[in-house]
Amino acid sequence: MIDEKTRPNQLIYEKSPYLLQHAYNPVNWHAWNKDTFAKAKEEDKPIFLSIGYATCHWCHVMEHESFEDREVAKALNSGFIPIKVDREERPDIDGLYMTVCQMMTGRGGWPLTIFMSPEKKPFFAATYIPKHGRFGHSGLVDILAEVSRMWTHERDKITDSADKISRHLQTVTRESAGASLDTRVLDTCLDNLKQRFDPQYGGFGEAPKFPSPHNFLFLLRSWRRTRDAKSLEMVESTLMAMRRGGVFDQLGFGFHRYSTDKYWLVPHFEKMLYDQALMILVLSETFLVTQNPIYAEIIKETATYVLSDMTSADGGFFSAEDADSEGEEGKFYIWTEQEIDAVLTSEEAGLAKQVFGTKRDGNYKDEASGQKTGANILYLPRSLEKTARDTGLEIKELKSRMETVRQKLLAARNERPRPLLDDKVLTDWNGLMIAALAYAGRALNNENFIQAAQRAAGFILETMYKDDRLLHRYRDGQAAINGMLDDYSFFCFGLLHLFQATQDPEYLDKAKSLTQSSLRHFWDQTNGGLFNSADDAEELLVRQKAITDGAIPSGNSVAMDNLLTLSLLTGDAGPEEKADQLAKAFSGLVDKVPTACTYFLSALDLALGSAKEVVIVSPKKDKEASDMLKALDNTYLPDTVHLLKTGNTEEQLTQLAPYTKDMTSQESRAKAYVCQGQRCQRPVTSVREMLESLIGQGN
Repeated sequence: MIDEKTRPNQLIYEKSPYLLQHAYNPVNWHAWNKDTFAKAKEEDKPIFLSIGYATCHWCHVMEHESFEDREVAKALNSGFIPIKVDREERPDIDGLYMTVCQMMTGRGGWPLTIFMSPEKKPFFAATYIPKHGRFGHSGLVDILAEVSRMWTHERDKITDSADKISRHLQTVTRESAGASLDTRVLDTCLDNLKQRFDPQYGGFGEAPKFPSPHNFLFLLRSWRRTRDAKSLEMVESTLMAMRRGGVFDQLGFGFHRYSTDKYWLVPHFEKMLYDQALMILVLSETFLVTQNPIYAEIIKETATYVLSDMTSADGGFFSAEDADSEGEEGKFYIWTEQEIDAVLTSEEAGLAKQVFGTKRDGNYKDEASGQKTGANILYLPRSLEKTARDTGLEIKELKSRMETVRQKLLAARNERPRPLLDDKVLTDWNGLMIAALAYAGRALNNENFIQAAQRAAGFILETMYKDDRLLHRYRDGQAAINGMLDDYSFFCFGLLHLFQATQDPEYLDKAKSLTQSSLRHFWDQTNGGLFNSADDAEELLVRQKAITDGAIPSGNSVAMDNLLTLSLLTGDAGPEEKADQLAKAFSGLVDKVPTACTYFLSALDLALGSAKEVVIVSPKKDKEASDMLKALDNTYLPDTVHLLKTGNTEEQLTQLAPYTKDMTSQESRAKAYVCQGQRCQRPVTSVREMLESLIGQGN
């Protein structure tokens, strides 16, 4: 809440929506920069570091309770140098101090609260802290007073603790190398996921349940490798449970962040760009495996949300939408039955209540009080097919009526105050969405998706790319913050998918250049693998490397996938050798906790399998060549890449992929070469022969 009598603090000069949210707090916030740390040293004060993001519910709670409070502000301003960091702008800082928090407390989350010395050495870590203590736990007021006392009178204890934590951090963040991995680790991971799977409601473990799409990408590859029916069943049952649950926005579409219960009913309502991207990827692959049109429908719904609500006029994709509106989480999304009655006809309202599972006293309980509030989360307790049988309607008629209901309710909902849109454009998350739309465009023969991916890639290349280096964030006309590993890995991932979707050699060329740049600036020359930050980035306590997945796959895992794909496309063994070194650098850790590294294992599956290249040559992109491309696009082939050489692209592709030099397009008919292990079969001239050739090699 902005107090008009409060002068803005230093955050008013920032671009981050999260930092700007705090610009009128009475706390004298500073941004993370050299001047701030110089000030801390000069004034001999400890740092109070608070890390969060714009759509974080508990960040809002802590701001309202403490950072808008003048008692807390007085203590912070007098005894500390308070620093605010947007974790999405500076994932390097967040990753480092989140490791500290997990190391010290055994848990993590946001807001992340760190007390540290002016030398950036932490000595206390926590997540959300209430203003006053509860149930034996100290509140922020008490902690501030105690830290101030110790800083003044027992500095040696703080210094000793900070030094020990910093030394221990060096060992905790060190990766674990081991022997080369084989298919046994893939089998172990699959067994572990089966043990954790919830056969009744889908997903893994108990509440809360996260989408974790990279688990499903791994399971789809496991199904293809082993034909284990359970692998595919886990994917399909979870996708349908999520689509029918409250974790999916039944009116405006798109996936909420996670489910607070095991039923997928009550979500944490924020919507993140990366969740939409990764879910579209999973849904696209599942559609190709099953050819079930329901997955195509969910892809279109999710893409509709992204393209209508999360896309800038320039084509870049925004980061997130908040969970809160009018100071209450989920208020924008929930309905009383009286509100439904006010929008719809009585017949429509009766159908809507039946389909969406509403109740007069509400269909869920308030998380804090445990009491029903009369509010309803819209979800699908039954399939539409069952509802059609119960109502005596044809499924087509039911869907038509419900589309009318959806549009009326959506129009009414859009009149409500909308949650905050975090409109910064992040290179890494945009890379994921570019890949997702390019892949979905191929799978569904949807040119609009591919064009949206091209626009976003063009925006990044025009505004956030120079001399083979990337910037991380764009907002309000300003591109800033040097790119980190995820920016390079995820954007290259997007470019490679765009190349497959368009066969424009420029995308392959850019992906190759950016991959080389990432190896120059992020590669660990001593132990292998890629650091999270570049060799010329700001020096933090530890230069971290990561292989485990979080809400998104690790940058190293996606980089390994990119390296293998580049090697296949170009015929250059160099990227594959780097992928092998990367895998060995982390093999010990992966072997210990394979389910924490499922995207890495998807890349490993590609490396251990019988990967192939298909080179289609044709004087022009005629119907025969287009039919071949369409057949490849519409088949689940996670271990196959393809190139199209025509008169327009032949010269450039020959330079990028020299092994195709003798595959010329001089003849009048399109032909396809299927290659594996540096050997190509004789060319074929029909879709049937091409697919038979692929199937004959183990597809």
